[in-house]
Amino acid sequence: MRKGVGLGAFDRRQLTSQQYASHGNALRTEQLSSLSTQLSVFQSLLHEFSITHAKDIRSNPTFRAEFARMCHTIGVDPLASSSGKKEGNFWAQMLGGSVNDFYFELAVRVVEVCRSTRAVNGGLLSVGECRDRVAAGRGIGGGVEVSEDDIVRAVKSLKPLGSDFALVTLGPQQMIRSVPKELNTDQSTVLEALQVLGYVTVSLLQANLQWERARAQTVVDYLLADSLVWVDSQAAETEYWSPMYMRVHDR
Repeated sequence: MRKGVGLGAFDRRQLTSQQYASHGNALRTEQLSSLSTQLSVFQSLLHEFSITHAKDIRSNPTFRAEFARMCHTIGVDPLASSSGKKEGNFWAQMLGGSVNDFYFELAVRVVEVCRSTRAVNGGLLSVGECRDRVAAGRGIGGGVEVSEDDIVRAVKSLKPLGSDFALVTLGPQQMIRSVPKELNTDQSTVLEALQVLGYVTVSLLQANLQWERARAQTVVDYLLADSLVWVDSQAAETEYWSPMYMRVHDR
């Protein structure tokens, strides 16, 4: 007759489980310590790099984009200080303020450019045009060489401040929306068509999107009220033009 498992066997199993648990905790502690050491080394090297190459970071858009991507790879947000949080202040001090100051100053310029053009474009400006205006010195202060990547990062840095500024994609273009209104699906569809054709008419929307006339007219009326389109009443049928398309083709 087979004997049952005794208390001794139970105690041995319990002891073995405790040993495994203890060994696992020791491994986790060792790994955490190793990761902490590696992070400290990365932070130190990043700090030295940002100070040594501060001039290049501020003046060279390509170099700046690569530096930002390097920060992202190791989980560092060089723009965090814009939020005013304690961890943001830490990174600002560690990076010597060069990166943070650059994007904060650029964000101020982006806000100025968007506000100065809002009456013309209804608060919807392409990232490319914003970059051109900043580079041409049409914002606060003189011109500065920036990339579209810089503009995108500057707009994102405004988010923690509760800003109405946001990035939206219309067709192939990335746009900066500087008004609190959200675009619905119909409005976005018409704006995408404007990026391609330059203008739309109510009958054109009806024919290509299979919309009822009332639906097409409502959308263009909304865009017109917000200055997102300009109207041309001299054509056989009223045309609604994209301000951005007209400026690009007038150059």
